[in-house]
Amino acid sequence: MGARPRFESLPGWAQFLILRCAMPFLLVAAALIPELIVKRFFPYPFLFLFFGAVIASAWFGGMAAGLFAVVFSMLAVDYFFLPPVYSFSVNATAGSYLAAFVICAMVGSWVSSSKKKTEEALKDVRDELEHRVSDRTAALMKTQAELDHLSRVLSMGELTASIAHEIKQPLTAVVAHGHACVEWLSASPPNLERARQTAEKIIGEGTRAGAVLSRIRALFKKEIPLKDWLDINELVQEMITFLRQEALARHISIQTELAGGLPKVEADHVQLQQVLLNLMMNAMDAMAGTNDRRKELLLRSRRESANEILVQIEDCGIGLSPDTAGRIFEPFFTTKPQGIGMGLSISRSIIESHKGRLWATPRPAGGAIFQFAIPVHSQDTDADAD
Repeated sequence: MGARPRFESLPGWAQFLILRCAMPFLLVAAALIPELIVKRFFPYPFLFLFFGAVIASAWFGGMAAGLFAVVFSMLAVDYFFLPPVYSFSVNATAGSYLAAFVICAMVGSWVSSSKKKTEEALKDVRDELEHRVSDRTAALMKTQAELDHLSRVLSMGELTASIAHEIKQPLTAVVAHGHACVEWLSASPPNLERARQTAEKIIGEGTRAGAVLSRIRALFKKEIPLKDWLDINELVQEMITFLRQEALARHISIQTELAGGLPKVEADHVQLQQVLLNLMMNAMDAMAGTNDRRKELLLRSRRESANEILVQIEDCGIGLSPDTAGRIFEPFFTTKPQGIGMGLSISRSIIESHKGRLWATPRPAGGAIFQFAIPVHSQDTDADAD
């Protein structure tokens, strides 16, 4: 292993003499000895070993070493094998034979040195490619580390935006009920019954805000949702009751087409409330600028298949453009001037945590249809699994 470094440490002229002169001479001499032994058994010169010496010299020492090997081989063949032997004189017949030998040897030398150069060039290219791949791999690993850090930062921002989005509605209701409570107490005489009812609503909204925060935290920590057996139609009716005053203020009619006899689904009550609330509020917002037709919000439920219940929220608002249809579920993407783009992203995460699907399609008559499917399985099956 230490021979090559020692050789490379020699002066340039010494390396030249060894590779270009000494090595060809030694290889030709090594070929000459068995050629002289074989000469006794063949009437014609057996010169294949000289070709091997020429090819090996050109391979290890380059074209110059190959030419030196051709010269040494030519002298050896002329002196030892061609008549008159043991003489460098050549007759006409032997001269043709020797010329053919020299031409073949030179061709072999050229082919060998060219092949060696090609392999060395390929090796250099391969080494350069490996070096570049190594550099690119290191750069990609550094980029991946930076992306992981950025992902953690964005996740924190997404969680913050989600909390702000989801508790905005209950906190707004708390403020509105608080003002109403003050008004009832300021009346003469104070309307204590209405004030008490309003205070109870404040407590309910505050409790709902706390539940929303707990569910969001569980969602981002990928905890198992707190599921119970729910009637989808009852959940829809709850949200209609909750948003009825908001719909009346916006001159929006809420219609339902709820299929009867639907089986209960195992789901988190608060999380599905948030999904329905977000989809219904989005539908109302989409109809805010609609004045050329009746504003109507339609909620449907039906058995989509043996294993799924489908809920649809249909509006007659501005609809979905091709540019926004593919991006509406992306975090931080919004078409609202005051929106933060988290509602639909969170809603899809909630539905997917329930093994369901949430998607949107354009409404043929104008508007949009948001729909989600929740899987159904028997309560008896669930009890057996427990």
